[in-house]
Amino acid sequence: MTAKITVLTVVLNQANALRETVQSVFDQSYPNLDFFIVDGGSVDGTLDVIRSSENHLAGWVSEPDSGIYDAMNKGWSMASDKGYVLFLGAGDCLLGLPKELPVPESRPYIYYGRVMLDGGREFVSHANWRLKLYNSLHHQGLLIPKKLHPVPPFDTRCRLYADFDFNQRLMKQGARFRFLPAFSAYASSGGITATTDMREMTEIVRENYGLFWWLLSRAGFDLARCLPVLKKLRPIR
Repeated sequence: MTAKITVLTVVLNQANALRETVQSVFDQSYPNLDFFIVDGGSVDGTLDVIRSSENHLAGWVSEPDSGIYDAMNKGWSMASDKGYVLFLGAGDCLLGLPKELPVPESRPYIYYGRVMLDGGREFVSHANWRLKLYNSLHHQGLLIPKKLHPVPPFDTRCRLYADFDFNQRLMKQGARFRFLPAFSAYASSGGITATTDMREMTEIVRENYGLFWWLLSRAGFDLARCLPVLKKLRPIR
């Protein structure tokens, strides 16, 4: 039996970007897929895009929310308890899905795929010790079994990285990750995390993994900031 995949898109006043995302999902041939859209009360043409697609949607809602992670929590509640959940923001695109996925069992895998960025670059995903240091997985390339966390999982106190926090908590509780090369997506450069907030990310590390990993994470970000300067200071030979 092929497992259910629930694709969730949250949007606010991004009609053109949403149109691209919707089309990329409809282009998929996966046999057991639901698509929900959670709109935050758009006043541009976003609702026109949704209504023109609603015959192919599993459902949608348009109402004010308290921010992107509040909207993502609403979407999580809509997803099937027996399948996988995938979040695509408006402007993100689903590039490929496997022909089938196993129904999540008692200890299911979280599947991660390829994530493409602007300019044809690929974000190199990691589901190992690196996830304890920084945001090494993008939600556009994650299929998460809902049974691992039946209730809405995102901490709405986070401004940018509630998804990173959720991924760390999943790993901390012993979730298993597996790379799925047939799964790929494009991550739009216009998302809320286009600007990195190192403070928030490292505070999440401290909350989930303690002082040692917080220090390593801070040191890594400090080194990353210094590298461009150090390269300029190298003597020319």
